[in-house]
Amino acid sequence: MSNIHPTAIVEAGARIDPSVTVGPYTMIGPDVSIGAGTTVGPHCVIEGRTTIGADNRIFQFASLGAAPQDKKYAGEPTRLVIGDRNTIREFCTFNLGTTQDKGVTTIGDDNWIMAYVHIAHDCVVGNQTILANNATLAGHVQVADQAIIGGLTGIHQFVKVGAHVMAGFASHISQDVPPFMMVDGNPLAVRGLNLEGLRRRGFSAARMAGIKQMHRMLYRQGLTLGAARTAIAELPATHPEATADIALVLAFLDASTRGIAR
Repeated sequence: MSNIHPTAIVEAGARIDPSVTVGPYTMIGPDVSIGAGTTVGPHCVIEGRTTIGADNRIFQFASLGAAPQDKKYAGEPTRLVIGDRNTIREFCTFNLGTTQDKGVTTIGDDNWIMAYVHIAHDCVVGNQTILANNATLAGHVQVADQAIIGGLTGIHQFVKVGAHVMAGFASHISQDVPPFMMVDGNPLAVRGLNLEGLRRRGFSAARMAGIKQMHRMLYRQGLTLGAARTAIAELPATHPEATADIALVLAFLDASTRGIAR
C-alpha cells in the first residue's frame, strides 16, 4: 500500500482501508481496523482490538488500544471503538475496556481531542465534544454530546458529564454534572448555564427559558434534589418548546450514581 510509510509496521491481520495514510515508524497491531480516509501520523502505536472509523486525523505519538491501567485486567478480549471525523492530537492515550463494565471504551464522531488527553478504560465519549490539553478521564467516565472539558481537568471514575456542559480550566470533577451547566474549580462549583454555547448551537429563546428555569430549580431556589426533580417534571406545561431538554435533564438525574454537583 503506497500510503503506508516503509518504516511503519502493520502486522498481518490488520484491516486497513487502502485510502488510509500511515506515517513513519508507526506500529499497528493485528486486531486493528481503520476506516477510509483516516490519517495516522508518525511514531503512533495502535494495538489491541481497536476499531477506528473514517476520516479521522491521528497526530504523532498517540497510543491507542493499550491494555487498561487496571490491576484486575488479565488480558481479556476487550475493545476500543473510535468513530468518524475525530481529531486526536499528540500524545493522547486511549485504553481498552474491561470486563468489569461493557468491555469497550467508546469515542463517537466529530470530537476535537487535544494533546495529552487520557481516556481510560470503559469511558464513553459522545459526539462533537472538545477535550482540551491534558484533560484526564478516569475509568468508566461518560462525557455526553457537545460537552467541553477544559485543559488540565480531571474527571473521577464513574462520573457522568451531561450534554452541552462546559467545564473550566483545571477543574476537579468528582460528581455528576447535569446537562447545560457551566462548572469549574477545586472543589467544583456550578457557576451558571453554558448560555453562550447554547446560543452558538442555535437554541431558541423559548428553549433557553425552560433551561434557565431548570437551573433555578436545581441551584437557586433552595429545593432538595427530590423536590427540584418534581418541579422540573412539571415544566413542559409552561415551557413546551423545552420538552426534549427537560426530558434530557430528568433522565440524567435518574441515571446519576455519584450525586450531582450542587
